[in-house]
Parts: sequence; C-alpha cells; structure tokens
Amino acid sequence: MAVVLMGVTGAGKSTVGQKLAEAMSCTFLDADDFHSQHNKEKMRRGVPLTEEDRLPWLETLQGMLRKNLANGQPVVLGCSALKKGYREVLRSAADGYKPGSFTGEVKFVLLEAKAEVLEARLLKRLAEGKHFMPVTLLQSQLDTLQIDESEGILKVDATLCPDSIVNVIQASHMLEQADVYS
Repeated sequence: MAVVLMGVTGAGKSTVGQKLAEAMSCTFLDADDFHSQHNKEKMRRGVPLTEEDRLPWLETLQGMLRKNLANGQPVVLGCSALKKGYREVLRSAADGYKPGSFTGEVKFVLLEAKAEVLEARLLKRLAEGKHFMPVTLLQSQLDTLQIDESEGILKVDATLCPDSIVNVIQASHMLEQADVYS
C-alpha cells in the first residue's frame, strides 16, 4: 500500500509524512526531493510549474511507488498531487490499476488548512531557510487544487499536531487493507 499525503505548500506533508511512515514502519518519500534543479529554480523565482515541468517529476514518483508496491513494501509519499490527473499518474503505479478506480493500493490524504495558516507556515519556513517555495506561489496552488469527492480522499485538518493527524489517518481505517502500522 502507498499513502500519498497531498495538499498545497505548507500543509505539513513532509512533517506528517515522516511521522506516518514511522508509525507504519515504512519508507517516507518527499516529492520535493525528486524535482529537477530547473523546477526548483523556477519555483524559487515564483514561477508556477507547467504541465510539461510536472510530468517527468510525476513519472519519477510513479516509478518509486511502483517499485515499493511491487516489492510488497508500504510507502508514504508527501506530494502536492493537486489535480486529479496527477493523482491518476500516481495511482497507476499499482499493478492492475484501472483508470478511474479509486479503491486501489494508492490512497490519498488531503491535509487542509486556511490560506492564512499556510502563509504563516511558509513565511516561517522561508525565514529559517528550510524550503525553496515562495509564499507567492501559495495562491496559485490553492487555485489549482482540484478535489473530486468520488476519489475517496481522506481530508484531515492540517492545523492539528502531526501526531494527531497520524492518529486520525489510522483511525480512519484507510490502512486496514494492509497490515502496515504497529
């Protein structure tokens, strides 16, 4: 099973992802680590990525998920996955995936928070020199975010503390299909 923690920049994907992976005794992958230098520089300058920029990155992430799933290893991925089409690329990492099927081995958790909360987090992160994403791209990501209720995405309040978010995910029974958490 793969769990993708999704959401806009500043939602807590990396922090929560590391905690969830620890609880599941599995690998955590941070999608930001797989961006090309070109993509990182573009975002650093405040320029939103294009579909052409994103596709190779998504295909790399898909390959990482596919490798873990094929080896029977659970994995947690922190990835914006803002559009349904991007999530389809990630879902297709599962062997036998059928497009439009939302019950497969790749599950999504949306970390949600108000724009003001996200902006404050981004400003703090930038002041600490911890990330390349500028605050100016937050609105672009919020505008891009597409959620289709039929996808069965678990929505979690990102203002909860990371341990509480992990508890909410575990309590949701999303992970019951695989014996992955201790």
